[in-house]
Amino acid sequence: MDENQDKKSGMPRRGLPNRPGKKPPLPRYKRGPFSYLIIAIAIFMVMMMLQQWQRVDTIRWDEFVKHVENGDVESITVKETDVTGQLTDDYLASHPGKDRKTFVVHFNPDVHGVWIKELLQKHPVIQSDTAPQRIWLIMLMQWVLPLVLMIGFIYFFFIRNLRSGAGGMLMSFGRSKHRLQGKDKAKVTFEDVAGVEEAKEEVAEIIEFLKNPKKFQRLGGRIPRGVLLVGPPGCGKTLLAKAIAGQADVPFFSISGSDFVEMFVGVGASRVRDLFKQAKENSPCIIFLDEVDAIGRKRGAGFVGGGHDEREQTLNAILVEMDGFDTNDQVIVIAATNRADILDHALTRPGRFDRQIFIPLPDLKGRLEILRVHAKKVKLGPNSNLERLARGTPMFSGADLAAIINEAALAATMANKDNIELADLEEARDKVRWGRAKKSRVIDQKEKEITAYHEAGHTLVQSLLKDADPLHKVSIIPRGPMGGATFALPEKDRTIFTKRYCMALLQVCFGGRIAEELFCDDISSGAQSDIQQATNIAKQMVLTWGMSKEIGPISYGPDLGIKDMVYGLPPEKDYSEKTAEAIDSEVKKVTDEAYAKAKELIEANKDRLENIGKALLKYETLDADEVKLILEGGVLDKPTVTDLLAAEQAKSEQPKTAPEKQQERHEKPAD
Repeated sequence: MDENQDKKSGMPRRGLPNRPGKKPPLPRYKRGPFSYLIIAIAIFMVMMMLQQWQRVDTIRWDEFVKHVENGDVESITVKETDVTGQLTDDYLASHPGKDRKTFVVHFNPDVHGVWIKELLQKHPVIQSDTAPQRIWLIMLMQWVLPLVLMIGFIYFFFIRNLRSGAGGMLMSFGRSKHRLQGKDKAKVTFEDVAGVEEAKEEVAEIIEFLKNPKKFQRLGGRIPRGVLLVGPPGCGKTLLAKAIAGQADVPFFSISGSDFVEMFVGVGASRVRDLFKQAKENSPCIIFLDEVDAIGRKRGAGFVGGGHDEREQTLNAILVEMDGFDTNDQVIVIAATNRADILDHALTRPGRFDRQIFIPLPDLKGRLEILRVHAKKVKLGPNSNLERLARGTPMFSGADLAAIINEAALAATMANKDNIELADLEEARDKVRWGRAKKSRVIDQKEKEITAYHEAGHTLVQSLLKDADPLHKVSIIPRGPMGGATFALPEKDRTIFTKRYCMALLQVCFGGRIAEELFCDDISSGAQSDIQQATNIAKQMVLTWGMSKEIGPISYGPDLGIKDMVYGLPPEKDYSEKTAEAIDSEVKKVTDEAYAKAKELIEANKDRLENIGKALLKYETLDADEVKLILEGGVLDKPTVTDLLAAEQAKSEQPKTAPEKQQERHEKPAD
């Protein structure tokens, strides 16, 4: 038997193009329901036109005699009790109200039989014997053809699709909506994936199994049937799955969890069966289920929760299909989700998704590698420092870093630059994280002063505290919802937070409010986000991290249960009211301590803060070196924003040179 044929049925298997040793299948052209609807409408219109042409006009005997005498009859057919005839085209043209060419006249053979013979002898008219054929034609058009069309409609839309299981009666709802990536398309390999080295090592044995399955069968080992990729959005779960398929050089079936669910009950389960059936026919291959939490939630805890829930039926079909794999089925199921905590335990047990691979946000080294991968597609300038950019993008995902490179390329293109500079990269980073700078926004002078001294307070505290992250730059240009911002440049990625570092963060948060109070004789709502951030940090220190002496190393943080995750209910407190009062007291004690230390630091360096505030009002943006120069008592010497705008305007209005004027005179037409 040919290797391209199924072992059980002997029928040709549906393979992929360009597979060695297999003939490419013939292309299958499918018509959608709309094409059948258009065909039916066209046939119906033709029938209406034919019926309009076949309509018969019944006339009286005297009208028939008049038509024959005037020569308006083209041909007639005489039967026992009636006469059917055709009017001439000239008569129809001269009588616009007449649109029926065929007429019929009924007569009594005993009375009018002799008259017809005499009339036709005086006025000869062509007589034909086609009445029986015309009767059969009319019966065919009016009865047989509609019946055939109805039977064909029922067959194509209902009976033929019964093979696809439940839901197949309604056109092709029961068929899988997967996207197939074959070998003829562009491959994604491990060279295109960076920042997830541990995950790449974990899936290496899956690639080896797809390439050489006999190597594992020799010792009796069984490869994992399913791999669950867990991680925050944008970390490269889908890209890693494609890279596994590209590295193993196998087909890649990709489908989203939401594609299984339809308004018709049973469609999702039918699509699951169809997907796994096609995957087994094209093995070895990879099935990728993106956003599997859409159908893999815990059963019995949803809003419906019954046995007839469409999502639950789809999940049951997936569980059954994954249990139906044989040891020789070279089909690997890879699923991706960022909500692994809500998945059903039957889905994540050994034998289905045997292995869970966590893909975290990239660290400093990973961010640098990701930036280098995406930077290969653009033209970087000599001063573009990707290491500095990687340090300034903590908690950025791979998708965010790709967006930064793309935004920098767009900005450099709009500025007519030859390559991408460091300023373009930093502007793109700020735009991706906080939004576009609102340089054209008109700000009141008083509001601008409050913003300047507010950011100066953050800058001073962050620059003087040893436990805080180093300063990167400060700006009072509005960006997104913020009127200004102070940016830090961490030297390393932090996996743990010490108490000193948390207290330094609290002092930096309160530096803006304290500076407003000292220099503006008032406080504003601009410290809203700072107060919220400080409160969250203080609660984490007391409730979760055990950094309070009074509360001790006890966790009082919220423990989200099933009903909290599904129904969105607030978490229940598992401590007494007395403990709640002690927690509130400790949170306030921590924030008050940080506020007092920040105020003491700012009052001791009041002159420095005032210099930073004046420099911000003048230049609007300062980097770390310029802030350091101001703190050491130096004076900045660089053009202001107003000077730069005036220089650009003067450059555009610069008078033309003598050669340009001479060329303009030559191009001017003579009088």
